[in-house]
Amino acid sequence: MLQSIAIILGAQTLGELINRLTGVPVPGPVIGMLLLLIAFFLWDGLIDRIRPTAGVLLAHLSLLFVPAGVGIIRHGERFMNEGVAIAVTIAVTSVVAMLVTIAAVKGTERLLHLTEKEED
Repeated sequence: MLQSIAIILGAQTLGELINRLTGVPVPGPVIGMLLLLIAFFLWDGLIDRIRPTAGVLLAHLSLLFVPAGVGIIRHGERFMNEGVAIAVTIAVTSVVAMLVTIAAVKGTERLLHLTEKEED
């Protein structure tokens, strides 16, 4: 398990290093995930070696959100002052995202000439 964690953290660290050296506008952990994905394709058995540890990490993923919750509590006064604006922004952007998704699906259906008759 320690080797698997070392591989995962090594990929993340390498991603951070690439991010900082190149200034690519992609977070270091995302670059690390891509590097790990490439490593899975290059080395047979690596994914089987990492899978048990990754499963444990994913099972306890909710613990990783504790710092975000603490950050929210730490800025409680800001939420008291700007909470309505934040809530309205979240609600409006969620509705806009849903409407854009609906429009994209409908547009794609029209573009591909899909109708209900063809689907049946």
